[in-house]
Order: sequence, then structure tokens, then C-alpha cells
Amino acid sequence: MNKYLIFRTDRIGDFLISAILIKCIKANDPNAHIIIVGSNKNFSYIKKFSYVDEVIEFKNTFFDKINLILRLKKNIFKTIIIHDDKKRSKFISFFLKSNNKIVLTNANNFTHLEIIKNILKKLNFSFFNESLNIFADQKETKIEKSKQTQIHFDEKWVHSTYISKFLNIEPSKQELFIFINDLIKKTKNKLIITTGSDTPKVLTDILPKIAKINVKIYENLSFFELQNITAKSNVLIACHGAISHIAAANKIKQIDIIDKSYNYTRWTAHFRSYNYLYRDSFNVLSKKIINKL
Repeated sequence: MNKYLIFRTDRIGDFLISAILIKCIKANDPNAHIIIVGSNKNFSYIKKFSYVDEVIEFKNTFFDKINLILRLKKNIFKTIIIHDDKKRSKFISFFLKSNNKIVLTNANNFTHLEIIKNILKKLNFSFFNESLNIFADQKETKIEKSKQTQIHFDEKWVHSTYISKFLNIEPSKQELFIFINDLIKKTKNKLIITTGSDTPKVLTDILPKIAKINVKIYENLSFFELQNITAKSNVLIACHGAISHIAAANKIKQIDIIDKSYNYTRWTAHFRSYNYLYRDSFNVLSKKIINKL
């Protein structure tokens, strides 16, 4: 058994990048035993991946860090990978035994796909395009496609609940309802709207009108529930986030709404069936979305 320890003490979307790396390691080393140190945000989700052998939840207190070091010191790892590039992960790894320790350097100068390939090169491993299919081994996600379009309408569409420097794309109630109607007419698909933990008020206010045109709304889902809905869709329309990685891994056509001020290429270089639009006033943006379909 060759033990690999990977630190991913951040979010679900970040782990989905590491899932590509893990699949490549497993493909190159049949004796690989993968241990992930995750966070309270991604711990439960990571446990659902059959090709991850063990998940440990990182807790950010001094005593918890000491306990984690003592627990991990019992192992001799073939390789330790600090894939989250966090100081806390580097600190813990300093006390652990391994034949090879990989710490990211100048990570901001590379796309995440390039970073993965560089890590594999240090391990003398090959990269396989099949590793981009990170859900292929999950029985729960082997769902038949349905003729449906999904809008993920979360807090990122509302100016007061997202990054204030980003361009405002928040629609009025009338603009949102017209867009939903136009979307149904253009795609002739069933329309699904999913939300984040809180449903934006502009959407809540038009729910009675939406119900009359047979649009299905799913609110306050777990990420795994959201993943299963996205896996069934033909098209995803969303502001960039972890859900964008779900669509890319499943080769689902997506229209990713991004802001010009941020370099998304680092995260999207490996995406398949990918389309993006820059944030704009909703009246303009909605028309661009319809034209992309």
C-alpha cells in the first residue's frame, strides 16, 4: 500500500479540482491509498467519493492541530501534497514523515490543470484525459439525462449579497419573469431553477407566477442533491462556482456568468462544453444568454 496524503482544507469546488489529481494517481498507482485532510465545508461531500480511501476533517484550533499531527505521524507517506497551498497545511506537513513532499510554488502563475500536470510530473506519473470524468465511479450520479435546462439562481445574482466590486446583474421581478418565459420558448425544454441556501427575494416574489408556467423550483438543497439535478440537465446557466465544475465534469453545456475583473481561466482551462458571458445589466445579459442557446 502506497499512502498519499493530500491537503484540501478549503471548499467543495476546490476539492473537485483535486479529484482529477486523485483519479490520475489511482490510474498510475494501483496500490495508492488516498487520505484527504478536508475542511468542515467539504468533509461530508468528499466522503461520497469511492476512490478516496480516508477523509479527515481539519479543525482550526491549536489542540486540534496537535492531535491531527499526532494521528498522522503514525504513517509514513509515499507522498504528501499541499494542494490547498495553505500555511496551516504546510505547518502540519512539516512534522510528518514522507518520501516525497510537494508544496505548490508560484501557483497563481498556472492554471489548475497545469498545476495538476506539474504534480504528476514530479511523481513520474502520466496525465489521463479520462480523469476529468471525476464522477464516473459514483453510482449515485449515473443518472439518465433529461431534456431540461437548469438555472442556478443563487446569491451571486443579487448585488447586495455578493462581491460588491463585481458588476450588478440583479434583475427586476419583471425582467426575471420575462427571461424565464423567453428561455422556455427558446429551448422548448423543461425548466428547473435551483437556489443556494437562501432563495433571492426577487425569485420568491414571482414564485406564484412561475408556478402557472410549470417551472420546477428546488430550494436549499445539499450540494450532493444539487449535483444530481445538474447531472440530469442538458444546459446549466449559473454564475461561476462549484456547480460549474459539476457541469464540466459531466460534459454538460454551460453558460458561465463571470466578471471581467477576475481571471477565471485558472479554474476553467480543463472545462468541456464550456461557454461564458461577462456580467452585464440583466436586460443585456439575459438577451446574450438566449442568443448563446
